[in-house]
Amino acid sequence: MNAVVLGAVAYDPKVVTIWSGFRSWLRRNGLPFDFVLYSHYERQAEDLVHGRIDAAWHSPLAWLRSSRLARAAGVDIRPLVMRDTDRDLTSVVVVRAQGPVTVTDLKGRTVAVGAVDSPQATLLPLQHLRELGLEAGCDVDVRRHDTGVGLHGDHIGGEREAARALMNGEVAAACMIDTNYLLFGQEGTLPPGTTRLLTRTAPFDHCVLAAGPSLGPAAGDRLTSLLLSMSVEDPEARHLMHLEGLTRWMPGRESGYASLTAAVDATGFYDKDGRVTAADYRP
Repeated sequence: MNAVVLGAVAYDPKVVTIWSGFRSWLRRNGLPFDFVLYSHYERQAEDLVHGRIDAAWHSPLAWLRSSRLARAAGVDIRPLVMRDTDRDLTSVVVVRAQGPVTVTDLKGRTVAVGAVDSPQATLLPLQHLRELGLEAGCDVDVRRHDTGVGLHGDHIGGEREAARALMNGEVAAACMIDTNYLLFGQEGTLPPGTTRLLTRTAPFDHCVLAAGPSLGPAAGDRLTSLLLSMSVEDPEARHLMHLEGLTRWMPGRESGYASLTAAVDATGFYDKDGRVTAADYRP
């Protein structure tokens, strides 16, 4: 069996440590495996569909783009696994404790978001506000924080800057994933008691490990079964799983991306064939 080659985006130095560890673990368990690193998700999505890599550790936005590129090219991609921590997440719109009481109170005011390509801190919460009757750029002004563009929100610097803008009184609300809202409270960016949740998105799924057309069924099944077998009872596996932020791998699914699909279509971020059509997005 040829080595399975996986692509991952180097959003943080720890990515090298994580996938080097997974490479060693998978090879010791009988699967030839290697990985390559990308500086942004757009090239990774294109390479997956065109068979230059066999699998990809994809952001939710990269999964949607790959799916569209694959349909246009007449090839198949499929989800293999995702972390337990990738399922049923939510993003939140946060205000200061004495700030707006209802979503309607945001009309005519400014909302801080993350980077232009962040599903969790920009696309999904703005879609949520759109569904509640507030259109970005019309009913509310949007202040973006374009840190780590091309990383699809994996770099949380944009969310942190949005939170700081809220605390500094520069904006009426800030958007972020709920786990980072908790983190920002713990680290003091949003001191406890100074903010509250105004509204919350519907649950969505986050990252997924996707197989491309070059990954044969036998190799894909073997990779999937090995990852699903990883256990925190194994000290080596536990360390890798901790670094990657999960307690167990779960089967991949496609059902958690409806809201993001709606956001992509509403904003024209990608077209139906997966071309990048967002006017101000340059990874």
